[in-house]
Amino acid sequence: MSVDSPATWMIEQEALALLSRLDSVKPFSLLETMLPAAALSPVAQSAIDRFLVEERGALRGDVNRFVTWLRGPGRAASAEEQQRRFVLIRLRFNATLSHFDMFSDAISQRSENGTGVMLSGLEVAAAEALSLPGGFYDDPPMICYLDRGPGAAIRRARTRLPGGRENPVAMIRVPRERMVGNGIASSLFHEVGHQGAALLGLVDSVRGALDARIAQARTPQERQAWTLWSRWISEIVADFWAIGRVGITSTMGLLAVVSLPGYFVFRVNTDDPHPTPWVRVMLSCAMGHALFPHPQWGRLAACWQAFYPLQSTNDEVRPVIAQLLQTMPEFVALLAGHRPPSLRGQSLGEALRSPGLEAHRLLAILEAWRREPARMRDASPTLVFAVCGQARAAGRLGARAESALLTRLITRWALRSTDDITALCAQRSDDAQRRIAPLPATAPVPTH
Repeated sequence: MSVDSPATWMIEQEALALLSRLDSVKPFSLLETMLPAAALSPVAQSAIDRFLVEERGALRGDVNRFVTWLRGPGRAASAEEQQRRFVLIRLRFNATLSHFDMFSDAISQRSENGTGVMLSGLEVAAAEALSLPGGFYDDPPMICYLDRGPGAAIRRARTRLPGGRENPVAMIRVPRERMVGNGIASSLFHEVGHQGAALLGLVDSVRGALDARIAQARTPQERQAWTLWSRWISEIVADFWAIGRVGITSTMGLLAVVSLPGYFVFRVNTDDPHPTPWVRVMLSCAMGHALFPHPQWGRLAACWQAFYPLQSTNDEVRPVIAQLLQTMPEFVALLAGHRPPSLRGQSLGEALRSPGLEAHRLLAILEAWRREPARMRDASPTLVFAVCGQARAAGRLGARAESALLTRLITRWALRSTDDITALCAQRSDDAQRRIAPLPATAPVPTH
């Protein structure tokens, strides 16, 4: 049916052009080429493709309904009303393209030589770090990608994307400068901690306990310190998660990230959800000692204080940090002993503390692996990172040797996950073949 108004005709053509461009949004399984070992897990690939297919289908329906309206009742509407409706659809269309580009930027790196396999191996480690015994939640798919910058970040699964739909996967941005060494575990597992904390509702639960403690403060200085702990709690919980997964490896990596000029290390920024860097390292040592008691935490804290002496900061900041140090032991005890409803009676310390990460145990494992390297190759990613970080802290593993070792092992994890998927697919194929196998020659042939 033809349209009468030039304005209506222009709008209809723009709407039809959206449909043509929408056809270019195809599943990534048809677009990307990569080594099998670099591929996303089938669960993550399926979740992303299903998300885009559903979004494309919903948008196509909106455009078709708009065109139908435009050719029918909408012909009598003003050009202003026609344009208003079209612009709303185009905004949704742009949101769909932004989602496609977001995933495409991450997935296209899988074709880079070496990079894709490393990212696949890191995803195996991230998935293990997120998993907690007890079945507290369904683990969402996780994907990693590289970007510039000193710190990692996460776009958590099941959070709202522009346009209102839920993100189908957790996307962890890994800084290129952290590849590869124990620092990658610190950054990676911290971001995993953000996802885990969201699934368990930890931040709101702990903050409620902190609000009660703030109400009990006897002085303005004490109140300020507890208010800062509350303001920083989301990042602190993520640090706590990482320490519980890999021990001192987390703190060693954190120290490298926040080693900045002194002004920034001591700066107390109440608008930043991250603790003051100087305080954050001291707190990491205190949380580590609470989970895995050992003199090494005190020694690491003393090194940090030697790098950045507290007396070198200004008179305005020094008393604030002093009050934070004074309240730190009570805060760590509150955090480790907190029992959120989602953990069904367990405390944070009980649920997040991985067994066997005491310093002497990790160093004993290191020596055993040196005698029998095959045992290291078959170890879990979190244990490997914990042992390597502990070895670095104890001076038994150099940075270059650690980097070479982890590069080989991360590649192995990617290959192992690929082998597991291949074996699963083969098993399913065998099961399917058995279901359709011909009847034995001795069996009676069914008749109708």
